[in-house]
Amino acid sequence: MRATLLLRRRVADNVGGFAEYVVWLLPKPLAPSTHPYKYRLAYVVAQECVIRYDNEGGKGDHRHYGNREHAYGFSNPRQLVADFEADIKRWNRENSDS
Repeated sequence: MRATLLLRRRVADNVGGFAEYVVWLLPKPLAPSTHPYKYRLAYVVAQECVIRYDNEGGKGDHRHYGNREHAYGFSNPRQLVADFEADIKRWNRENSDS
């Protein structure tokens, strides 16, 4: 089995940023992850990546929120997208000018 692209999209928001979603189904897990997905989700505002979820090889599942990095408990692609979008809403609420 070859890697299968499950999701690739870029969505502009109403505050001048955009979200990019890329999720692949792999033939086997990318260590140290134990699931067969490779993903990269990023939220960019004013040309700066402020939120990123990814599982690069050797590092495993993690998320970046602002300048901080945290382990991420991946369960499935649908939950990954929901968690990412919840972080985008939180970021915009915490960083709004009003």
